[in-house]
Amino acid sequence: MASDEEVQARARALSSPVRLRILRLCLHKARTNKEIADLLGINPATSLHHVRTLLANGFIEAEEERRGKRGAKEVPYRATKKSWGTRIPDASPVLVETFLQEIDGLSPDEIQVMRVGLKLSEENQKEFIKRMSDLVTEYALRPSEVDGLATSLFVAHHVDQTAN
Repeated sequence: MASDEEVQARARALSSPVRLRILRLCLHKARTNKEIADLLGINPATSLHHVRTLLANGFIEAEEERRGKRGAKEVPYRATKKSWGTRIPDASPVLVETFLQEIDGLSPDEIQVMRVGLKLSEENQKEFIKRMSDLVTEYALRPSEVDGLATSLFVAHHVDQTAN
């Protein structure tokens, strides 16, 4: 069982949209720090700071070193999926910001959206959320399919302030 310090360190590691985006980039394909920095449009030193934080908390792991185009040593990193089961206190703001960054620049036809209003008892709301969570977890923990298309899912459930 993790100590309080480890739990807090893991939560801090997942409190950054940049680190959450790095996890997504490294989920299906191992990537080097330079590749991560280039894909995110950030400085490699900034990327390395985030990579080291994720590495120290077990959210990514280093794969075997390789030589780059100019012979430089490169270390590819791959996400461990450990973040999936890690609770992030007050996660909504960081998850919403990460989502907004990830869809920035996508055209409307590249995003499938569902929006529905529900009025359910507390018991049925809990059942609905659990079933949704179980389904998403089932697919999230499956191995990546080599010929699959990498996609992302963002689900938000909230009180409808205008309909009560």
